[in-house]
Amino acid sequence: MYNQLTCPYCKESIEKHWLYCHNCGKPLITNLDNFLGKSSLRPHEERTSFYPDDELEEGYYSVKLIEDKEIEDKLSELDDELRQREIQGDLSGDLLLKKASLYYKLRDFSRAISNLELALKNFLEANDLANIAICHNEIGLIYEDSGYFEQAIYRFDRSLSILKDLNDQQKVIQVLNNLGNVYYLIKDLEKSYEYYQKALDLAEKEDLELEAVKSASNLVEILFKFKHYDRISKILKRNSEFFEKNQDVYGIIQTLIKYGKLNYFRGESNYDQSYQNFNHALNLIRKLEDQVSIYVKSKLEWECYLYLGKLNLIWDNDLEAEDYLVKSLEAIRTFELKEHIKEGLVLEDLAKLYLLKGEDNKSVEYLSYAIEIYEKYGDKIKIAEIKRKLGKIYQKYMQNNIKSRDYYEQALEIFESSDYLKEAAEILNILGDLCVSSNDLENALNYFKQSKEYYQDLEDEYNSDIISEKIKSLEE
Repeated sequence: MYNQLTCPYCKESIEKHWLYCHNCGKPLITNLDNFLGKSSLRPHEERTSFYPDDELEEGYYSVKLIEDKEIEDKLSELDDELRQREIQGDLSGDLLLKKASLYYKLRDFSRAISNLELALKNFLEANDLANIAICHNEIGLIYEDSGYFEQAIYRFDRSLSILKDLNDQQKVIQVLNNLGNVYYLIKDLEKSYEYYQKALDLAEKEDLELEAVKSASNLVEILFKFKHYDRISKILKRNSEFFEKNQDVYGIIQTLIKYGKLNYFRGESNYDQSYQNFNHALNLIRKLEDQVSIYVKSKLEWECYLYLGKLNLIWDNDLEAEDYLVKSLEAIRTFELKEHIKEGLVLEDLAKLYLLKGEDNKSVEYLSYAIEIYEKYGDKIKIAEIKRKLGKIYQKYMQNNIKSRDYYEQALEIFESSDYLKEAAEILNILGDLCVSSNDLENALNYFKQSKEYYQDLEDEYNSDIISEKIKSLEE
């Protein structure tokens, strides 16, 4: 007689192969140990490198990171091989590509690019189009890591063009995703969406299921921005089924994290479920601790900790919030060996926490750190938003109207130059009020008039009328 399995938490029916209950979302840890022995633990990166697998496996996916000494020994061996090739008059593109991958592991980007450029020269001489495309892609990834996004886009475009001519559809899909990632970083969401969707469409057309799942997973990040939650749910359901069918724990963890974000963005009624999703993801990560590198573990953990910190902030659990946010920052600094835009997101939440705790100076300090990071990535709007927050802190909490006005004006300049009229109108109104409070009525009148003009351009009659009343009171 068939015995129906039930979840020990919600008592609903479950399937034997499930790693977590599809009804309540809790992990079925009892099934996990057998599952881990035969599951796929290879990470599905948002971006794709084409370095040969043997160059990636040992350092990128191993449990212990390769020591620098081991890498140096490998580099020395490659130099010996390169000298031998030079004596024989043979081309050395393949060895230079391997050498570049080792320098990349050391995060020595300048030497990695130098070797990639030399490899590219060799492959051009041999008219080896496939490897020419690989070199352009790898150079693009380094430029992306270094924050040179225009150069990264140029290299990815070169790689994409060659791969299309070679009809290598799998690599075409992967480079389309790389382009989507760069446009996402520079906040061009429409372009990013376009490239992710092209990658997904092509993967489905070519019946490349894994590439379709990876492309859809990337697309989810854009759909969060557009608040297309129903489509996200459908994608995550499909991805979850794929990863379970393929016994892919890493993919299941990634999907749990995205479910956590989905429930967070859906609002208060879903916060408890979001909290469970992130904790269940962390439980699975701990189960894999001896089977993945510190790098991979940290890359999975950082968003779990970030959103658990956000949730505890909302619930006024200050100590727990601080602990999770600091852990998120530590995780980012483990897998990103230089300052990354992700740090800015965590620093903003830490600043919010310290403001709630009454530590105003510490809040200002963390927001200033966040600005420095966003400046490196050229995210002007994010910088303007933070300067607006600083203006509010100095105005409301520190009673320093001079500094408050200075930050508001800096934010205003960015919003105006970027045609963010609504934000500019709001700040002009605040500046007008600040000037009234300090009896600077002439400047107050100028700010209010400019604010009214922007609201009229936006056809916002309600706020335009409010500003008109302020102007009228000053002119009487």
